[in-house]
Amino acid sequence: MTVDRILPTDEAHDLLDLATELADRELAPRAAGFEERAEFPRDVLRTLGRAGLLGLPYAEEHGGAAQPYEVYLQVLEILASRWLAVAEAVSVHTLSCYPVAQFGTDAQRKLLPDMIGGELLGAYCLSEPQGGSDAAALTTKAVRDGDDYVVSGTKAWITHARVADFYNIFCRTGGPGPKGISCLLADRNTPGIHPQAAERTMGLHASPVAQIAFDDARVSADRLIGGEGAGFTIAMSALDSGRLGIAACAVGLAQAALDYAIGYARERQQFGRPIIDFQGLGFTLADHATQISAARALTLAAARLRDAGRPYSIEAAKAKLFATDMAMRVTTDAVQVLGGAGYVADHPVERYMREAKVLQIVEGTNQIQRLVISRALAKG
Repeated sequence: MTVDRILPTDEAHDLLDLATELADRELAPRAAGFEERAEFPRDVLRTLGRAGLLGLPYAEEHGGAAQPYEVYLQVLEILASRWLAVAEAVSVHTLSCYPVAQFGTDAQRKLLPDMIGGELLGAYCLSEPQGGSDAAALTTKAVRDGDDYVVSGTKAWITHARVADFYNIFCRTGGPGPKGISCLLADRNTPGIHPQAAERTMGLHASPVAQIAFDDARVSADRLIGGEGAGFTIAMSALDSGRLGIAACAVGLAQAALDYAIGYARERQQFGRPIIDFQGLGFTLADHATQISAARALTLAAARLRDAGRPYSIEAAKAKLFATDMAMRVTTDAVQVLGGAGYVADHPVERYMREAKVLQIVEGTNQIQRLVISRALAKG
């Protein structure tokens, strides 16, 4: 179904048209095959980068498009409606460029054109095997040794772990707690960085997720981003933006599931008429359409706060929570609309359902979003 959008400029309309054209040509026809083979579509990310779609929210001086975040999120939604693994890759990569773009030195920012142009793919190394939600308790260490930091420890659940060209490593350079955390930018070929075997995930098979072991990896001190002790602030600031990216992905995935379910329900005949004419099913689809519109509006409202330079952390948490829970409901019900056909891989809705689950987990579980929101309520 066509989504009626209000966009800030004619340029934004052109960007969404470009995103739709590329998504229809480069993503939709390839998604099922790549997911079945568990193959990462690196060339697609380069294509999107060269088309300018990986640098939308970043400054033109660094090769970006200087677009409002609300425009970037709607591009992300379109990509997700064709192939979630690619949209999630774009979201993670955009997140991985954020520390250098926002907190990096002039020398570090010279890397940005290749980063946001898609020639260099990024990974965001925050979570650990024993600590995902409690990021302030991370244990990966970086010890200063002359002109280098020596990094040891293990990161977990790292998207692009085996294919990234650079890593943002959040590590402990000081004492316990958030003030002891710093951020280092490392190249993939740094000796001592060892991506592990890819995880066998429920969905997003085309997205390589793995642990990364750091075995006394030496990272030059001039790759420290924002100074020692700034890492936790960088991580949390980036995650606020990343949560909006995941919310947009959830909206796009849910829209794809709804569109497919509607198409099927219009064609499927039972008792002499299309099943969409039965209120039990038609009302379910109506609820889904309403919930998707609500999630889209909530996500874009938070993005507009961000664009206006106003606090948006709590609204980002609300958007991520609502949109991803919604996507789980919509995709699950889409399988039910198709009945037995929905349970087989001949139709994409079973994949949509498996993919939706991870969106409730990444960029902070939805339990963490509820914690963030409830603490804000308690503080008034």
